[in-house]
Amino acid sequence: MGNIVKVREVKIGEGVPKICVSIIGSTVDLLKEEALMLTSLPLDVIEWRVDFYEEVENTASVMKTLQAIRSIIGNIPLIFTFRSAKEGGEKELPASEYFALNKAVCETNLADIIDVELFNEEEDIKEIVEFAHANNVAVIISNHDFGKTPSKEEIISRLRKAQELGGDIPKIALMPNSAADVITVLDATNTMKEQYADRPIITMSMAGKGAVSRMAGEVFGSALTFAAAKKASAPGQIAVGELKRILDVVHSGL
Repeated sequence: MGNIVKVREVKIGEGVPKICVSIIGSTVDLLKEEALMLTSLPLDVIEWRVDFYEEVENTASVMKTLQAIRSIIGNIPLIFTFRSAKEGGEKELPASEYFALNKAVCETNLADIIDVELFNEEEDIKEIVEFAHANNVAVIISNHDFGKTPSKEEIISRLRKAQELGGDIPKIALMPNSAADVITVLDATNTMKEQYADRPIITMSMAGKGAVSRMAGEVFGSALTFAAAKKASAPGQIAVGELKRILDVVHSGL
């Protein structure tokens, strides 16, 4: 798989794929309630999907809420993600505000990883990666397509681009329109792992058809998978306890 990314006490890219669950509350109170509930679940990483937050355009409010979340989750690694509407998120921000928000989060040392979308200006991505690393924050460079699954070659190309731009963990999530699309994602993941990756990668095929990709990451090369607690943040997510059991069964057979 390549280099391991160690975040607090969690080693992404080693052993069983790590389980991440997103918190998606629209208010501070809902987010606190979700965060507290997640601390009792068998997960490895928490993601704050800040695009669901009603005050996301108020940076001071985001920082205050981030502090509240950290105080609840303790030493659990935290990914900070603003998912843009064009990639399946709840809102859209101008690029300048998107990158300014991520920089502000990096300076707090409250989030361990930021998620930056691949389809931004390359120079902006390189700058935020450098800024994050200077603040000891890791970077996922991601791409999401909720409409289709591109070719194997295109999937690998996007993952390699994320790696070239300095992302610590390249990520891609794609919607299958057939079982063959799911196989394409798994095949691309395996080829990326075997031939190109020098760091952990995250891949998934979404919706019910793609659920197998969330379970079989250790076989094909995906180092982290997303599960659902109450409400899924993306189609096809499996309940966290159920996914934990499946991952352990797969691991025991390898």
